[in-house]
Amino acid sequence: MNKHLQLENYIRIHPSGIGKVVDFDSKVDRLYYFDFTTANTELTTDDIEDTGRFSAWVTKKLGENNCRYGVGGYMEHRTIYSRSEHFNTADEPRRLHLGVDIWACAGTPVYAPLSGSIHSFRDNDNHGDYGPTIILQHDLDGLELYSLYGHLSRVDLAGLQVGAKIERGQKLGSFGNADENGHWPPHLHFQLMFDMEGMTGDYPGVAKFSEKDKWLKNIPDPNLILRFPVL
Repeated sequence: MNKHLQLENYIRIHPSGIGKVVDFDSKVDRLYYFDFTTANTELTTDDIEDTGRFSAWVTKKLGENNCRYGVGGYMEHRTIYSRSEHFNTADEPRRLHLGVDIWACAGTPVYAPLSGSIHSFRDNDNHGDYGPTIILQHDLDGLELYSLYGHLSRVDLAGLQVGAKIERGQKLGSFGNADENGHWPPHLHFQLMFDMEGMTGDYPGVAKFSEKDKWLKNIPDPNLILRFPVL
């Protein structure tokens, strides 16, 4: 059985073993689905390159639609990454978004949806990067899974220890502000990986679109854990 099917089976068998990542309540909350592909003609290049304007646009869309959270991004071919040289590799720019972004106010709490331990953490302090990042390691009946939480607050890294146990439902931190989260509108980058490939404190969240099939093998759909309503 491949790892994707193993994960799906674990979730099916242990539905109560999966906790929340944010305080989303499907009974009262609505989600706004953001699209950052070329189909989004509302955002101009100037909007995207100015963090304040970009943040105001995100806040406006959430407010207009009476949504506490916005979501989207898994395997999305994004155009917004031209704002950062961090993604502009010489042979092919990185535009394929590998995780799910959850957009909300700075300070929004983030929780561990699965029990596990701290694999690694780091402040990836580059323009357009993750900023403060925590990666957890989970053993799901023999299936090794990693979960990544990017764009947190710097205070969330204080006192962490690699190998420390984390319980399902434990608060990991909160959404960082633009001054500490890689200069983005406040949001959480949530991503799952089967293999960390020897990396610590960081793992690609944006990749070359031409390599999509490769990344799909190692990165399952985060909504298996999030369980957000789909369009």
